[in-house]
Amino acid sequence: MQLNNLFPIPIGFFEYTSSLASELDYVTNLEQRNNQGNTTSVDNYVLKDYHLKDLSDWIDSCISQYFTATANPKYGVQLYTTQSWINFTKQGQYHHKHEHPNSLVSGVFYLQTNPDDKIYFYRSGYQQIKFPPQEWNEYNSESWWYEAQAGKLILFPSSLTHQVPTVGGTTTRISLSFNTFASGTIGENQELTELIVEH
Repeated sequence: MQLNNLFPIPIGFFEYTSSLASELDYVTNLEQRNNQGNTTSVDNYVLKDYHLKDLSDWIDSCISQYFTATANPKYGVQLYTTQSWINFTKQGQYHHKHEHPNSLVSGVFYLQTNPDDKIYFYRSGYQQIKFPPQEWNEYNSESWWYEAQAGKLILFPSSLTHQVPTVGGTTTRISLSFNTFASGTIGENQELTELIVEH
């Protein structure tokens, strides 16, 4: 049997190999506010801060690679980061199930984690019939998780539902999340779908 993945959901993984010491020192001193299940930075544009410039440049490069590999836009459309913020999840806390509206591709970069930290993604849409599987796989699962490790960046479509389960480790899980939008010519002039977005 040949089994193809038709219209798959692309999840991108990247590894940051430089030291995160200065970035961690900066973000741990940011003012925080309450979120649903954990806390987040009051600053919602952290990637614009010069303290995170190297990391921001690297993330931009990763977004470009991901977008080219998945959308492969005809007219040189580029994604740029819009809002960006820091999440702080202590032992016993969690990050609620959610999506990212008004964004095309979202990402999470892990600055500090516990060995067993994870991120869960969820299948969207109604399933008319469910068959209990003998073994779970990418086709029959309603959710799937990946390890959350310091230095790892995960990119995914902003419409994909995700959450962080309750943190069991004693180390505060610190992650940087962000949204993106497109800049350039979207659609086709002759098909009456052209949209020019300037950033």
